[in-house]
Parts: sequence; structure tokens; C-alpha cells
Amino acid sequence: MSVSASTISKAVRIDKHGGPEELKLVDVEVGEPGPGEIRIRHKAIGLNFIDIYQRSGLYQLPMPLQMGMEASGVIEAVGEGVSHLQVGDRAAYASQPPGSYCELRVMPAKCVCKLPDAISFETGAAMMLKGLTAQYLLRRTLPQGGLQAGDFILFHAAAGGVGLIACQWARALGLQLIGTAGSDEKCALAKQMGAAHVINYSTEDFVARVKEITGGKGVKVVYDSVGKDTFDRSLDCLSPFGLMASFGNASGPVAPFSPGILGPKGSIYVTRQTLFSHITTRENTQAMADELFDMVVSGKVEIRIDQRFASADVALAHRSMEERKTTGCSILTL
Repeated sequence: MSVSASTISKAVRIDKHGGPEELKLVDVEVGEPGPGEIRIRHKAIGLNFIDIYQRSGLYQLPMPLQMGMEASGVIEAVGEGVSHLQVGDRAAYASQPPGSYCELRVMPAKCVCKLPDAISFETGAAMMLKGLTAQYLLRRTLPQGGLQAGDFILFHAAAGGVGLIACQWARALGLQLIGTAGSDEKCALAKQMGAAHVINYSTEDFVARVKEITGGKGVKVVYDSVGKDTFDRSLDCLSPFGLMASFGNASGPVAPFSPGILGPKGSIYVTRQTLFSHITTRENTQAMADELFDMVVSGKVEIRIDQRFASADVALAHRSMEERKTTGCSILTL
């Protein structure tokens, strides 16, 4: 991407919901930040499944829509009332509203965090949405009595961007993470990155394997971003009073179900989580980010960027994610 003037930015936009072919690279005007806003020039941009949900129409948003939920870059201008960021700061974010697929943007400052010097721009762009998601799941979305070292948890899509971070974070917490993935290669990657046990759900019955691994007791919590294909059977993996934490729909949305089924399965709990409920305040966002930054800088969590796409190849990037051809994190390069 190249910039012809300080107020013009290349950006990826859709004019209607649909497939990857709807993603268009366009010129947009970028003005000055207002109160509570900043202007940031991006260095790298994160790619996430939520981008696909928004593009396809699973999540309905007003059109035209500038795509993208996370990025890193350098602060160019600061609006009135913003005190935690200054011009020239390295920064990264996962934030509403969408719009990160661009060179330059004005956006709310509350979810933008200073990026430690020890973390590169590419890592910063790849880690914010997925890393903050792993943080709120393992640290804030907990079953009755919480989680202690040695407890079993089930994490679907363990070789994805969130999954590989969660594998490492769970290992650091002493948890026995059982990770599922759709191929032996992805299972091996999850095991390498900290999963205590792995299950190839394309060739194995994951419910039976979970019961075998846990001595028939089941797990305290299931973290599920797959959705339709795994939800029902995941309920059968839980121990009594266990927690089913749904946080995505990679295979499609979960069908409606009767709460009455939860009692006979052990009076289990079900929750549907989203990152954006957790980062509604500047204080929450910073506290979560500080814990994430500490895990990465300490080396306890490595952010794997397994795919890099040029911005002009954003449609290919979306197809690769939809076709389950990616592992770890994916970014757009500028």
C-alpha cells in the first residue's frame, strides 16, 4: 500500500454481505481525531474469524463496512481527553468498531494500548484479539469454584490462533488442556505448544476420548469456538456443574436448544461469551492487555504467525481461513 496524501488511506471495504469476492481495496479520507479518539498509522493488521462472520452476514452490520478488528501501528494524532497515549507511541488494539484493514484510521482510544518495545508490530497485530480472548476465557470465564492446577479443560480448534495461545497459557497455569483439531498435523502442533492431550475429531470420537482421558469424570469447562458441529456433544464432556463456554461459530451458529437438557447432564452451565463485553472500559482493557503482554514478554506464550498475506490478497486470506488451511495467527502486511 502507498499513501498519496496524509488524509488518504487505502482500506478494505465491503458494500454488501457475501463471499471473499466482496472485499474491495478503496481510497478513504481520514480526518483528525475528535475527543476520546486517536489516529493511528498501521504497521500490520490481524485477521480473525469474526471478520468472516461480519463479511458473510452472520453478524449483520451497516453497509458499506470497512473490515477488520485488530492492528498495530504508531500514534499520529491524539484527540482531546486522551491521556494514556501520545504522538509517536507504538500501539496495538482489538476494538470496535470494525475498520482495521487500512493504512490509517481514526478510532476510539479506550481499547488502544501502548505496545511494549519487546513486542514487534507484527506480533502486536496478531496477538491482541486472540490473546485477549484467551485471557478472558482462562482467567475470567470460569466454572464453579474456578480452575486449579491439574484440572482438565477441553479446548476445541486448539491449533488455531486463540487455541495455540490457550494451550501455552493453560500449561503455564498447570491446567490439563485437552485440545481438539481436524488433522494429525494440527494435533501435533497443539501438543507441541502445550496441550496435555490432543484429539483428532475427524477420526476420533472426542466425547469417548475425553471420558477416557479423565477417567470418566469429564472436564470442568469446554471452550468452543467451532459452534454447530461440536456444541451438542461438548455438553456430554462436562462433569456435573461444569461450564460450556461458547465463543465462536466457525462451523455455523449453534441451533436453539431447550434448557431442560442441562439438568440431566449434571446441572451444567452454558454461556455465550464475546471479547467486546470484557473490554468496554479502558481500565478492563489495560488490565487484560498487561497480563497478556507479561505472558508474551516472559516467553510463556509465543505468538505464532503462520500466514502473512499482502493487503491486495485479502480475499485469499479469507478463503484460506474459511477452508481451515491456516494454523496459528494470520496477518495482513502493509
